Amino acid sequence: MSTYIESEDTHPPRISPTPNGDSPSSLPGRRLNAPGRIIPARRPSRTARVTAVIPAMNEADNLPHVFERLPSSVHEVILVDGHSHDDTVAVARRLRPDIRVVTQTHRGKGNALACGFALATGDIIVFLDADGSTDPAEIPLFVSALLGGADFAKGSRYMDGGGSEDLTVVRRIGNSFLTGIVNILFGVDHTDLCYGYMAFWRRCLPQLAVDCVGFEVETLLTLRAARAKLTVAEVPSVERKRLHGVSNLRPVRDGLRVLRTILRERVRRSRIAEHAPAWAAITGELVEATPASTDEIAVASSLKLA
Repeated sequence: MSTYIESEDTHPPRISPTPNGDSPSSLPGRRLNAPGRIIPARRPSRTARVTAVIPAMNEADNLPHVFERLPSSVHEVILVDGHSHDDTVAVARRLRPDIRVVTQTHRGKGNALACGFALATGDIIVFLDADGSTDPAEIPLFVSALLGGADFAKGSRYMDGGGSEDLTVVRRIGNSFLTGIVNILFGVDHTDLCYGYMAFWRRCLPQLAVDCVGFEVETLLTLRAARAKLTVAEVPSVERKRLHGVSNLRPVRDGLRVLRTILRERVRRSRIAEHAPAWAAITGELVEATPASTDEIAVASSLKLA
């Protein structure tokens, strides 16, 4: 039976200091990229089905914490497995029997999200990390932003109510530099660019068109939302330290990939996204296959990067 999530306009716990060293009270509140618009503070009356997409590779030790904090009213959870060598898939199924497990077709976070988006059935898609750094309990805040009028909601560690336990000096400087470039080149006013906690209406998949491989996917989604003139809201979010294991993020290497993505998106011509991986599922071009030996959902080999 499908369940629905009704958003609550509540703030997650605050953390100090925030990424740039300012106190939370000195930072701006929730924003929209449409001038003069604000998200209503009232409790939204509408409801929507929500799909949570969680890419994971060797995250068996972290999944119990993440799944415990998922709102019970989330309609669908899709775990995108990056060919884990541990018990990630078995743990996920034990914790949440109704979970859909998708084996990604390539490698990297961008491909993982494209595979997860392709099979999402909710009205709203939210994606977060499996390492415990993004708090699933914040999902209603993102849903509230969408129900309040936004097309796309992105987490910000630099807003009142947000923060980070994990930003190094190098990551903080790099993120501020890249955010400033995007604000200038794309005419937006974002406070945080390189943060992997976002949500959007499923109907926006054609405009977002995920066709990258790595950690630059968050930037790609933000830029394509801007190019498509979607109404974008920033919501406060607290980034925690990874609970177990070692991150695959490489600040310098991935920062350069983000910079190349920014420059490429700035000069490229607009294109229709009918052949983007996620859009293929909606138009019926994507074929699901269920191996006889398991109930795991596999995205067919026809799912390719554009």
